[in-house]
Amino acid sequence: MYGRHFLTLKDFTAAEFKLIIDTAVKIKAEHKKGKETPLLKGKSLAMIFQKPSNRTRVSFEVGMFQLAGQSILIKPEEIQMGQREPIADVAEVLSRYVNGVMMRVIRHTDILTFAEHSSVPVINGLSDLFHPCQAVSDILTILEHKKSLKDRKVCYIGDGNNVCNSLIIASKLAGIEMVVSCPKGYEPTLNKDEFSFTIDNDPYSAAKGADVIYTDVWVSMGQEDQIRKKRKAFENFTVNKEMMQQAKADAIFLHCLPAHRGEEVDSEVFDSAQSVVFDQAENRMHAQKAILALLMSKDLA
Repeated sequence: MYGRHFLTLKDFTAAEFKLIIDTAVKIKAEHKKGKETPLLKGKSLAMIFQKPSNRTRVSFEVGMFQLAGQSILIKPEEIQMGQREPIADVAEVLSRYVNGVMMRVIRHTDILTFAEHSSVPVINGLSDLFHPCQAVSDILTILEHKKSLKDRKVCYIGDGNNVCNSLIIASKLAGIEMVVSCPKGYEPTLNKDEFSFTIDNDPYSAAKGADVIYTDVWVSMGQEDQIRKKRKAFENFTVNKEMMQQAKADAIFLHCLPAHRGEEVDSEVFDSAQSVVFDQAENRMHAQKAILALLMSKDLA
């Protein structure tokens, strides 16, 4: 995997995805023992943000530090990528300075253009179509709490957005059954036959027998003009106690955060013993350390 881009999980095989998860498990175990492996000593990661960030920025920044590398934050107003300077030119220049680039962008097409002209690995920290780093941490969290991924069912309830897209792909790579429940017209853009997931517009029906119930905000950043419309469309899709009771008794609840309590999830569920959202958030760092190490370190090649 050394030197490759990480733009969408569609670019990886099941064996490669397992390698990422196994590496994350190992790296996290070493971290918990107080041992850090300097796999990226002397290497630099440029971080380009077009959207606000909490978990993505901190987890990548701390992750690079723990791998003995450094990160460089680049704000959109500083480079005005695509306005002051063409995306291709920014990619060509940064490739001469750093060993990798992480991008949190508005349009997936921007990251595709950047990667086309970058000679170093480009990592998708979020785009309008995919959020692959989040999906790796999701599967890592499921593995930790369920001990095995075999015969597991994940039920995603909410908008068929970038998080949903990447979770669908990750579930296929991990051999997990995936059910998506959303109002008609808000389905994910992926092909159902290609990625082996089902759609059930009734969230209570979809949740039956699930090992994992997952949701995300109804209105993503940049969609603020759709708040009223989406709240009306999703009014019966709030994950509540009754919905969780349709799942297995030991089901866990996941949310990529930030959460809007009282909208996509009730506080009773979010703050319950079944909720492992903060383990999930922590795992962003361990998952991304694995991705960084595999793409940027020859020691793991």
